[in-house]
Amino acid sequence: MPRGRRDVLLRVANVNPASVTTHTDRVLYSAIGIFILLYFGYATVGGAAFIDAGSNYQHPWYRWLVGPMVAAGVVAYDRAVVGRVAISYEQLESTDPRHFLKKPTIGLYAGRLGLALLFAVLITEPLMLSRYQGEIDARLNEVHNQQLSKIDRTGVVGTYAARIEALKRETVADDAVVSGLTERAAQKRQDARRLYQQAVADSAGDGVTRAAGCPSGGSCDQLVKRSRSLDDEATALDVQAGRLLDTQRTAREARAEEQVELTGRIAEQREANEVAVKADAGFGARTAAMWHLVTSDFWGVGVFYLGITLLLVALDCAAVGLKFASRGNGYERNEARTARRREHEATLIHEREIQDARTYGEAMARVVADGIEAATHDVEVARDSAERASAVLRTSVVVPPEIRRLTAHRGRHHRPVHAEFRHDEDAGRHRSPLRALPAEPE
Repeated sequence: MPRGRRDVLLRVANVNPASVTTHTDRVLYSAIGIFILLYFGYATVGGAAFIDAGSNYQHPWYRWLVGPMVAAGVVAYDRAVVGRVAISYEQLESTDPRHFLKKPTIGLYAGRLGLALLFAVLITEPLMLSRYQGEIDARLNEVHNQQLSKIDRTGVVGTYAARIEALKRETVADDAVVSGLTERAAQKRQDARRLYQQAVADSAGDGVTRAAGCPSGGSCDQLVKRSRSLDDEATALDVQAGRLLDTQRTAREARAEEQVELTGRIAEQREANEVAVKADAGFGARTAAMWHLVTSDFWGVGVFYLGITLLLVALDCAAVGLKFASRGNGYERNEARTARRREHEATLIHEREIQDARTYGEAMARVVADGIEAATHDVEVARDSAERASAVLRTSVVVPPEIRRLTAHRGRHHRPVHAEFRHDEDAGRHRSPLRALPAEPE
């Protein structure tokens, strides 16, 4: 493979090509780069398939926007894990390779494993829904039938059906009353026919008396009268049944109309329920049907589901797994050496700057102290000079009597001083208050 293409794969793996100095490390990180590219491709397709399945396979156009974004996020995590080198900045002066790297951060790899499992499930689900579409449709049909049956028993349809049954029972009760009257009338007619047959037999001499004819007041005549009485009773019962039917006609018609109306409502409600239940065949319902298949037929469906999930997890974690397995390779040691050297140099420079700042501070403090000491010495010299000059003046200056008089009263004079001076000027007695003194011996 050309060097430029290898460098592209190394950049994809988020490693520094300058630190990859061995063929083994170059092959390793090139393979990691290939896995990352493959993962980006299948994560894009898997994310788009998940969005498509979530929209009940309406093929929305934005699925090709969500898929790459999800794939880019996971790939960014992989590149961060692969490109990160856990450098130890303790014992920077040590040249032992065991001190170059820190212990691996288990939480980082555990987080990537959890992300791989989550993403594998999200991608596996659309694949399984497409693979077992027939079985899922059959399961959904069964679930929908159960839901419709439950709705018919407990919903509005059940209420309507219960009312229709009550109306039917009322009609049956009315029919039972009328049929009871009709049956009694039929029974009386049968009894009348039987008695009339006995009367005919008796008139022929075949009866109990063995006497022919049907004289008035005889047995034959009694049987005929009883037969006619039963016919009259039967007729009366038929009339009563007819009047009862007339009385029930209004209620029967009302019940019939209500039954027709309720039957129409039941048909409409069942159609609406069927539409609503059949509409519950989206991603959630199909996922529930899929999990039912997995749990009920693990060796037929669950193994296949688990196999695809593990395959995708392995593909997800391939790049990070290679990184974890190759910890402490030449690339990581080169990166650690460079980073530790820079950190050591920065530490030494920082220590030198602190030391220089301390030295500069001490020098400045010394200079200030020397200046203060010199200034103090100059003040003392000036004070000594002033005191010495004052002593010399006190011993060498002759004070006139007028000044002595003036100073003797502490500023309280008997007369103005300027008058004395004018008097002295008029008298012409100007005397110098000072006179030359002999120079002090050196």
